[in-house]
Amino acid sequence: MKLFGPLYERAMRWAAHPRAVSMLAGLSFVEAIIFPVMPEVMLAPMTLARPQQWFRYATISLIGSLLGAAVGYALGHFAFAALQPLIQWLGWSTAIDAHVAHLREVVAQSPWQAFWLLVLAGFTPIPLKIFTWASGIVGVPLLPFLASMLVGRGKRVYLLCGLIRLGGVRAERALHRWIEVIGWAAVGLLILLVLYFKFLH
Repeated sequence: MKLFGPLYERAMRWAAHPRAVSMLAGLSFVEAIIFPVMPEVMLAPMTLARPQQWFRYATISLIGSLLGAAVGYALGHFAFAALQPLIQWLGWSTAIDAHVAHLREVVAQSPWQAFWLLVLAGFTPIPLKIFTWASGIVGVPLLPFLASMLVGRGKRVYLLCGLIRLGGVRAERALHRWIEVIGWAAVGLLILLVLYFKFLH
């Protein structure tokens, strides 16, 4: 079943939208708080459409993610109890509880150990919002938290855009050719992660 090919084509059209940069910044911001769609959905086709703008697009996405991460942290720290019904409705409770327990153990040893844990987390496909909320709930010191978001998300967006910039037209052709395989593989990985946090962790 072809699903990701048409979505890819649509994303390429969005990338050419006059307000694409603003949409990218907004998506990066809300993804770090609540939205389920990662900014790479727009970032990759935008870079493919205008490779010379790769550094600018990655920077804009990173700034949006950092601002959103700060808001997610604040909500987790100050409003977690009040927002529990919403979190349960969204199905985040299991994942957040698991990361909260782990982060508490790490922070008890050293706040900068939490930094390294969150840096690694920023490079995984696990939604950023899970880590921002969990960090706020635990009370990870703000400096290590923001530094980890900067490094973790930064290396992801700059690596993605840089590779697309270097690959150029060949990268676009390869992505277009393999988009269905990549898309369904990502869906399978997401299902495995959900099952892991729900039943095994």
